[in-house]
Amino acid sequence: MSNNDDKQTFRPLDELSYEQARDELVEVVKILELGQMSLDESLRFWERGEELAAYCERYLDGAAQRVETALQNRGDQSTGEPGDAAE
Repeated sequence: MSNNDDKQTFRPLDELSYEQARDELVEVVKILELGQMSLDESLRFWERGEELAAYCERYLDGAAQRVETALQNRGDQSTGEPGDAAE
């Protein structure tokens, strides 16, 4: 986050790792909890927090899918049969 002309600007989400986005979200929440900003500033931070939360959720969903796929592949290899034996 950087300050230009007293207006808060934020790094694009695609430049952030999951950890950076999570840490920024924590900071946004702390800033909002202080409640010492104008309504416009508060709205900008709230919108950024929503963006960061959605980004983190998508990232975690993707990670969960990768784990599930890896477990599925491991199960397929151990049985020697394609597909899930439970289906």
